[in-house]
Amino acid sequence: MLSSPEEEVLAKACDAIYKFASKEDVVIHEFATLCLAQMAVEYTTKVQIFEQGGLEPLIRLLDSPDPDVKKNSVECIYLLVQDFQSRAAVSELNVIPPLLELLKSEYPVIQLLALQTLEVISKDRETRIILGENQGLDCLLKILETNEFNDLHVEALAVLGNCLEDVHAMQLIQQTGGLKKLLSFVGDSTVPDIQKNAAKAIAKAAYDSENRKILNEEEVETCLINLLEIDNDGVKVAASQAISAMCENLSSKRVFGLQGIPQLVELLSSNNEEVKEAAVIALANLTTASPSNSSTVAEAEGIEPLVKTLNAQRDGAVANAAAVLTNMAMQEPLRLSIQSHGAMSALAEPLRSTNSQVQSRAVLLVAALGCDADARAELRNAGGLGPLVELLHSKNKEVRRNACWAVMVCASDELTAVELCRLGALDILEEINLSTGRKNNFSEAALEKLLDNNLSQKYSQMGYLSSSNIITDGFYDYGQIKPGIKLLSLEELSMQELTDRRATIFINAKPQEDVLAVEEKPQNSSYEQTTLSPVSRKSSREKSSLLVSPVEEKQEPPGRRSSFSKSSSREKGSRKGKGKKEEEKMIDVTQVISKVQDEINQENAQWQPPPDFVLLDYINDASKTILPLTTTREQVVALAQFVADKMGGAIEKEKLHDFSWELHISEIEYELKSNVVPIGKVKKGTFYHRALLFKVIADRIGIGCSLVRGEYNRAWNEVKLVDDSPQGVTGLLLPPQEYIVDLMFEPGFLMKQGSAEADQYKRI
Repeated sequence: MLSSPEEEVLAKACDAIYKFASKEDVVIHEFATLCLAQMAVEYTTKVQIFEQGGLEPLIRLLDSPDPDVKKNSVECIYLLVQDFQSRAAVSELNVIPPLLELLKSEYPVIQLLALQTLEVISKDRETRIILGENQGLDCLLKILETNEFNDLHVEALAVLGNCLEDVHAMQLIQQTGGLKKLLSFVGDSTVPDIQKNAAKAIAKAAYDSENRKILNEEEVETCLINLLEIDNDGVKVAASQAISAMCENLSSKRVFGLQGIPQLVELLSSNNEEVKEAAVIALANLTTASPSNSSTVAEAEGIEPLVKTLNAQRDGAVANAAAVLTNMAMQEPLRLSIQSHGAMSALAEPLRSTNSQVQSRAVLLVAALGCDADARAELRNAGGLGPLVELLHSKNKEVRRNACWAVMVCASDELTAVELCRLGALDILEEINLSTGRKNNFSEAALEKLLDNNLSQKYSQMGYLSSSNIITDGFYDYGQIKPGIKLLSLEELSMQELTDRRATIFINAKPQEDVLAVEEKPQNSSYEQTTLSPVSRKSSREKSSLLVSPVEEKQEPPGRRSSFSKSSSREKGSRKGKGKKEEEKMIDVTQVISKVQDEINQENAQWQPPPDFVLLDYINDASKTILPLTTTREQVVALAQFVADKMGGAIEKEKLHDFSWELHISEIEYELKSNVVPIGKVKKGTFYHRALLFKVIADRIGIGCSLVRGEYNRAWNEVKLVDDSPQGVTGLLLPPQEYIVDLMFEPGFLMKQGSAEADQYKRI
């Protein structure tokens, strides 16, 4: 064309060349930025672009007159700032002004990319400050106010949400009326993504206490409660999370308590596990240190869904459901209601969780509910004590501490304490208390409580029972055991073959009037005795010879039968002279009834030791003769003489070795074919038999005394008595003195603790 003779063609050719020459840079920029945008998708290339100094020219090209260059450049920058290094660098390169300028572009794709880039970089506080200084907040609010930009509202809200984390930005937007506009906009919107992002923005802002105050002033609570009603799971989750964050403000907490709790309780029944988790976290925050909100949850019928949530799929939901129930259980009526919904059974599974937060919250709930005997029984029956004991091994300090607390609470009754010991809690707690790093306030208290409610174990292990350790039926003295050695139960000991080790002395003064009533029936009603016997046959082993039928006597293996009663011989006598057929018929009937009775009771009943009617008589006699005495000193002396009298009387010190109590005990063991001996059977007892009997009767009639085990079969009782005032001095209150009670040589003689005679009494 340049060779053409026509001037017009020449002019057009020159003009085209000029235009091309002037646009060459733009074309190069377009293709260069396009290539970089494609490459910036890969992480390794992204790093190379940054290291080669690519950010600065890309930011400069945001001002390019060509929209394609702008689009490619902002897209590339957006991809680069996903990386922390690039995000930190763009603030220094003054990227905010050109990005805000791009928001005015006529091309929606450029506006969108600019907002997405701003959303990423505004996560850094420095960037947010620069954004505020460049009137970025106004720019964002204008986008929200403009309906034709509704396709940009979600992203604009996301940027605004980041900005609102700063108190300065929050104050600025409040002062300009922007916050009110924002909340109004959210309230009017019907777009779930906008509602969700708005709730997220509020949640981010609410992590700062000053921001919470500002949001509360603008009545953000109403907005969030309304969002809970939106039929979109994402919105419900975001609104619940924002409520959780706002709960830190007490005023907001009260508002949510009055208006938001029923909606949150309703969300607990959602099929969406994320919704359920967000709702229960909000309820946990709402009920923390707020009895009124806890009551509101109960009024909104929240207990049942909360107990169900203890077995939810998400760990966060389980942990926080336990937290809400723990907060509620601080009030007794609510605790009883929680318990009635089977919370202890539901906790068996969370206690087995591998998540430390779930473990910690679950054992806290056990501690909160475990102060009730029925709740402890429920946990026992649900198999929850095993995993609870296992958590004592936890390497997590908080879990271990809370587990110690729960064990301490659960060890409040003998049945649970014995079961906890059987599961190894005692050994673990002893091990914890030996470690300075793992010991905690609750571990020592738990060990003490465990032993105080398992006195047989305590006395065998520690050799000491205090005046507050009241001996009850079922107690037994096995003798001293070494730490770490498992103490067998009385049932297990009673099943052992006869050995030459010292007898286990047991206490059982239960007044079994039904048994006595049957024994007193006329001797000729043998059939009635056999069939209607109310003797507890709670396991097939427990056919106590209180009322042994002839068939039972035959079936009982040699060496197993106990002779706690003479009923068997009575029954033998009562059958004499009866015809053979009648006898056979009676045996058949007995067998059938015996079998049915066993089947009914065998599964769900517990073994019971035979009653000790002699001990019961001792206690009754002491109540009649010793209890009425006017002073404690007189009662102690009288009881000492009473015990000595029942156990072989006073013994001269020089003849102590002639007092053949061992032979007497061996004879009882042989007679019973058992190592387990009821204390009422012992008629010749030494120091440890007498001290035990003294403690048992003293506990029943209200005399405070301790029981201490010494060496070589020694044991003694310590009592505290207040001495009389010196003559002529009235109204003088003297401190109590501790005395050792002589039960052997001069029964009733009181020796001052620490005196030579007291020390001599304790030792050989």
